[in-house]
Amino acid sequence: MFLCSYESDIGPYPGLDNSPRAAVFLILFGLVMLLILYSSNSRNEDFRYTSTIGRVTLPDSLKEWGVKNGYLPVSGNKTLDRHCNQCAIITSSSHLLGSKMGPEINQMECTIRMNDAPTTGYEADIGNKTTFRVVAHSSLYRVLRRPQEFVSKNPDTILIFWGPPIKMQQVLNKVIQRVSLSFPSMSAFVATGKRMYQFDNLFRKETGKDRVTSRSWLSTGWFTMVIAVELCNRVHVYGMVPPNYCTQNPPPRKLPYHYYEPKGPDECVTYLHNERSHRGNHHRFITEKRVFANWATLYNITFSHPDWD
Repeated sequence: MFLCSYESDIGPYPGLDNSPRAAVFLILFGLVMLLILYSSNSRNEDFRYTSTIGRVTLPDSLKEWGVKNGYLPVSGNKTLDRHCNQCAIITSSSHLLGSKMGPEINQMECTIRMNDAPTTGYEADIGNKTTFRVVAHSSLYRVLRRPQEFVSKNPDTILIFWGPPIKMQQVLNKVIQRVSLSFPSMSAFVATGKRMYQFDNLFRKETGKDRVTSRSWLSTGWFTMVIAVELCNRVHVYGMVPPNYCTQNPPPRKLPYHYYEPKGPDECVTYLHNERSHRGNHHRFITEKRVFANWATLYNITFSHPDWD
């Protein structure tokens, strides 16, 4: 019933100014309510969003996945056919603070950012150019509630959303579509169910671990790296620590997990807790970074701030 009410009542309201600002307000109000409903159901979400029928075939190389077929437009008949010679992935790591890498990053042909990592106020260190933004289903609300930062600030930015197919189809696609009505220039794509299955099978192939039985969630970094390899000939990653960084002796200095959350959790504490825990749905950040290290030569990936040996 709630979804039906949202569908029919999101339009103009009597007595309410029908300006673009009012329209955005109504959309975001509906967004808040939908996300409350979404969050209330998240605790009992099944880990198994992979195919129960069979395995999806993986090509030998990520370059052969076929990006055009893996991501559907939120509206219209657009295709994700952008291709770049050189890309920069700008992580959300605090290692980039004080780096003064902003001008270098802005010179890159294409730049890729993740989730709700802002650029405003951090331009000197991380730049402000955003060609692609890869957004997890769990970060969708934080991105779309700030359209002035993540949607309209860089009108040419292509948003790529990923998430469990059922959840995306039932709720979140509707949210994205509603927001896109107020921002006609917004280019947004959603990973298909088949592509989500491929991401899972790739993790199993590269690590020997089943994501479901190991009780883990793939990180946005995992999706971003694969998408970057699909879209770019060369990839340079800024701010990602190597796999052995958090276990070195002596331990590394403490840094916030996100550059834009100075009082947030410590980076290595977060990585080690997620890697070692088997009690719930955790990311395997360190395992994923070992895979990225193996891909470095194969897919022309380099890392800096910190550099990977």
